[in-house]
Amino acid sequence: MIDEAKITFLGGAGTVTGSKFLLTYLDTHVLIDCGLFQGVKELRSMNWVDLPVEVEKIDRVLLTHGHLDHVGYLPRLHQQGFRGAICGTGPTLAIAKIILEDSAKIQEEEAEKANREGYSKHDKALPFYTVDQAKKTIELFVEVPTDEWVTVSEQIKYRMVYNGHILGSVFIELQVNDKTFVFSGDVGRAQDALLYDPKKPQWADFLFVESTYGDRLHPKDEFQEMLPKLIQETIRDRGVLIIPSFAVERLQMLMYLLWKGYEKNKIPNIPIYVDSPMGNRVLDVFRRYMDWHKITDHDFSNMVEHINVVTSYAETWEVIDKTGPKIVIAGSGMVTGGRVLTYLQQLIDQPTTRVLLVGYQAEGTRGSQLKQGAQEVKIYGKYYPVKAQIHALESLSAHGDQSDLLSWMTEIKNVPERVFLIHGESEPQKALAQEITSRYGWQVSLPILNQVEKFLV
Repeated sequence: MIDEAKITFLGGAGTVTGSKFLLTYLDTHVLIDCGLFQGVKELRSMNWVDLPVEVEKIDRVLLTHGHLDHVGYLPRLHQQGFRGAICGTGPTLAIAKIILEDSAKIQEEEAEKANREGYSKHDKALPFYTVDQAKKTIELFVEVPTDEWVTVSEQIKYRMVYNGHILGSVFIELQVNDKTFVFSGDVGRAQDALLYDPKKPQWADFLFVESTYGDRLHPKDEFQEMLPKLIQETIRDRGVLIIPSFAVERLQMLMYLLWKGYEKNKIPNIPIYVDSPMGNRVLDVFRRYMDWHKITDHDFSNMVEHINVVTSYAETWEVIDKTGPKIVIAGSGMVTGGRVLTYLQQLIDQPTTRVLLVGYQAEGTRGSQLKQGAQEVKIYGKYYPVKAQIHALESLSAHGDQSDLLSWMTEIKNVPERVFLIHGESEPQKALAQEITSRYGWQVSLPILNQVEKFLV
């Protein structure tokens, strides 16, 4: 039977955040990812608008991985009437649980603080969702294995396949009758320090590919070159090197590389503090799912022993008050919230402070402002002068660059009927589209938000 399936681009279209793709066929509705919009106010405000679809009819959500821009909208989906299964790998669901609970707690605390100190523009600041709402959502989690087909209906089945990027991350092959839809999720990098190389799809009638770094190649060994220099300068000035970090993957990667650098006598023995409650919980996920990454039991134990893990907010202030040079790794990676804000409130106005940004900084975030040379930053309603030295690098990104993305497609045996570039901004998408067309001769589309595409299946 030939019929029409539809894909509605509810997020991750024309932007790197808010990934949500709704597949509809007959009476079955499957949502691939359910992410939060991040970055500029125009994007963030869209989170407060209900989805323009009948949410209660969605049968299940398939998660490619646990990052906030892929799972952060789930509690709002639940509020709008979704009661189906939320499916992902074991590590993905463990990370999603941590992220949803942590983000809900932060939202509750920040709303309370804004109301107490009176800096909200609204009559009453409200959390985007509460801890209770997050917990109700987590009750819908259903773990699925990799590399095994799971039946959704008589006509639809799907399979999750290892994809690097972060612990638990997959790309999703979704078959509707005899047509295969492939959703890349976020494609990892080859020869990653922590994770194995991404697997590659073999067949795709319709291909949906992320394009975050579609217009560039990551620098080689930039971190290993920059870090020793920054540490030596920090020791000389008896200052602080602050590294804002994503709690998932990036923080664990930094811990591992810093410990390896010390073990190999490439960096001096300077006190290192990791201050991220969420990051600490993700570290436990790494310990539970050792077969998903490359770190051995021996290395893992030594790494944790070498680095000081901060376990309370009181200890945060103890670290700030400690004299002498030190390295602090704290969330969040785009400087949008978390413990790093406390350190920056106290230390960003000091020239002996160095801030190292080690990942993608979305437009509109404090990380982006610092990277672009802002003279002051607003934290919790107050402005702080920026006298710290700001450094940035992208060699630690968990996203594949243009070369990785093109390589990820090399084993597709057929000619896809359509290729859609998602999860990217305009210039990276255009550059990657040109490369795909030039190299493979495939037809490439750049969808926009809420676009609906129909497919004969």
